[in-house]
Amino acid sequence: MTLKLAIAGAAGRMGRELAKIVHATEGCSLAGGLEAPGSPHVGADYGELIGEKKSGVVISDDAAKVIAAVDGIIDFTVPKATLSLIRQTRGKIHVIGTTGIDAAGDAEIAEAAKAATIVKTGNFSLGVNMLAALVKKAAAALGQDFDIEVLEMHHRMKIDAPSGTALLLGKAAADGREINLKEKSVRVRDGHTGARNAGDIGFATLRGGTVVGDHTVIFAGNGERLELRHVAESRELFARGAVKAALWAKGKKPGLYSMFDVLGLD
Repeated sequence: MTLKLAIAGAAGRMGRELAKIVHATEGCSLAGGLEAPGSPHVGADYGELIGEKKSGVVISDDAAKVIAAVDGIIDFTVPKATLSLIRQTRGKIHVIGTTGIDAAGDAEIAEAAKAATIVKTGNFSLGVNMLAALVKKAAAALGQDFDIEVLEMHHRMKIDAPSGTALLLGKAAADGREINLKEKSVRVRDGHTGARNAGDIGFATLRGGTVVGDHTVIFAGNGERLELRHVAESRELFARGAVKAALWAKGKKPGLYSMFDVLGLD
């Protein structure tokens, strides 16, 4: 049975990329597009918007109507929009690629997952999630003698920092060391900071140009340094991962899943 999917943020750069991948992927169909009220794209044919033939799928600003007509929704939007949608996706698949969600929002998503099948991650790239698995193993194996720093760079338009991917990688390192990332993360260094505290996991953020995503995890020891790196060259890889996650979620029980579950990395 074909999985009917809708895209939230339908007319954005990521929304259009997702729509193209859904349209081209066997086993699913592009069945809805959701935009914010007032968007100039409300009422547009989604097929024509992504450069395909007319599809009959009209972009809407009525979330309840769109969600009722599909099996699941893929959501790369902003925290406010995502938290509004999770209150309406009971009994549906909800794939969340939105970053910048705070702890209260994460708790709300976890509660919603009691009645919806939610796949949420900071990055849907298959390569990034494999990198996270390697980071976890390296952190466990190398131990406290190696300092860990996460360096990320994105395009000038990105509005949250550190990136969701950087936090995903930092958490993988913390999990490898069996520590709490919140207690050990260092987000800002400025002025007379003093020496680095043992066990800290540092983050450095760069913004500029049109960089899709560049992440490096550095393990710095005495006299040697290990760097694990991933470079994203196109948004298509995130879209493919998100669609893979939606197809994987079909038939799964309600719950909060990650790409580690999708890829069998846990």
